[in-house]
Amino acid sequence: MSDLAFKPATELSRLISQKALGARELLEHYVARIERYNPGLNAIVVSDLDAARARADDADAAIAGGETWGPLHGLPMTVKDAFEVAGMVSSGGAVELKDHVPQLDADPVARLRAAGAIILGKTNVPVYSGDWQSYNDVYGRTNNPWDLERTPGGSSGGAVAALSAGLVAAEIGSDIGGSIRVPANFCGLYGHKPSFGVVSPQGHIPPAPWGRGVADLGVSGPFGRSVADLRQLLDVMAGPGPLDKALKIQLPPARTPKRIAVWADDPFAPVDAEIKGAVETAARALEQAGCELDYDARPDFAFEASHAIYLTILSSIISTDWPPETLAFMRDHAANAPEDAMDDLSLQARGTQLTYGGYLGLNIRREALKAKWAEFFATYDGVLCPVTAVPAFPHDTETRIPDRRIVVNGKEHPYMELLRWAGLATVCHLPATAAPVGLSQDGLPLGVQIIGPQQEDLTPLAIAALLEAELDGLAPPSDYM
Repeated sequence: MSDLAFKPATELSRLISQKALGARELLEHYVARIERYNPGLNAIVVSDLDAARARADDADAAIAGGETWGPLHGLPMTVKDAFEVAGMVSSGGAVELKDHVPQLDADPVARLRAAGAIILGKTNVPVYSGDWQSYNDVYGRTNNPWDLERTPGGSSGGAVAALSAGLVAAEIGSDIGGSIRVPANFCGLYGHKPSFGVVSPQGHIPPAPWGRGVADLGVSGPFGRSVADLRQLLDVMAGPGPLDKALKIQLPPARTPKRIAVWADDPFAPVDAEIKGAVETAARALEQAGCELDYDARPDFAFEASHAIYLTILSSIISTDWPPETLAFMRDHAANAPEDAMDDLSLQARGTQLTYGGYLGLNIRREALKAKWAEFFATYDGVLCPVTAVPAFPHDTETRIPDRRIVVNGKEHPYMELLRWAGLATVCHLPATAAPVGLSQDGLPLGVQIIGPQQEDLTPLAIAALLEAELDGLAPPSDYM
């Protein structure tokens, strides 16, 4: 029955609703796989199986009585440990929160439960979701099911490792620096970063539990084995928080994809040859599906300018969790660096010192970028581009982040360059879908990012569906079948 573990969540939900599969039966199937495979992956770090079993029994009884809780009725899930889950330890990977048990679900989790999902546990993250490797002093390191010596990505690394290995039916993540798209790319899954504001962020760590608030850039979104899974989970998750009683989220219908821009590489953000090849493979598949491709089209701004705005705003947000010695270093660097310095460290340092007035000035420049994107999307339906510069890389948890390196086409590059392709969509609040394309020569997943128009989330999902129909996604990692 191992194939049951890898069926799309939408199909599993249908089987449960048709009484062809029991919720408790499916849960126990996953529990057996968790017991077998999770010790080597360390993906699921908190669980409450007694509560999950009781809820699964209730789900089966409800179906037998003709009652359906919603589209996720009886579906076993885990959620990223960045989301608060009532009654479960929710640490965000931080030692100081290792005993934190919230009384309320994060808004996305509450929506999943209301739709019938069964939350059986939490998946691992880096400390405060601040890395592309998922490790911390509370739970240790999570490994990639495609190669245990490599990272599954971050910050939603435990989420994708669990889903990719067939330990759960569905998962959700959050993304401010590629934390949905990068792990999906590293583990051969579909992932969707929604437009900013489409999914309520309340109850995410950070900033919870210190206060439920909304920071710029960060979003929550789904992972899936299929595009249909993404669409179903997004439909459930989308919506304002419970205090926003006058608001409603209604996404525009998907465009029929016709014209697609292909941005496979860039001098400012060079990518490994196999990554570029994956983007070009996806482009050919879309052409086969009837799309018109343009390999030269770009929005009318410099990549460098977009990145500078993104990294400065990002650093102003995430630095609130940095230790005092790091902030002191950044303060000194900002004071001594030339005012026009555009290297990543100087941009980060200036971000840590950003005033509210400085933020407003950057936001004016960002609105100009948004206008350029809107002009671009008047002609094109989406942009096909890389998610990251490289496939999943070997674990490197001992080296300080500023000293880490990635290898692109045999040449070392700073680790922080992994932000560049992710930031292209994030800074302007655009939706972006990560989709698997194939495998590298080393047998590692290769994927593509599809950027769509602001608040037209269903359009990049529609483009991903065309790719899925042409390329058929990826088979699960062989060691877990």
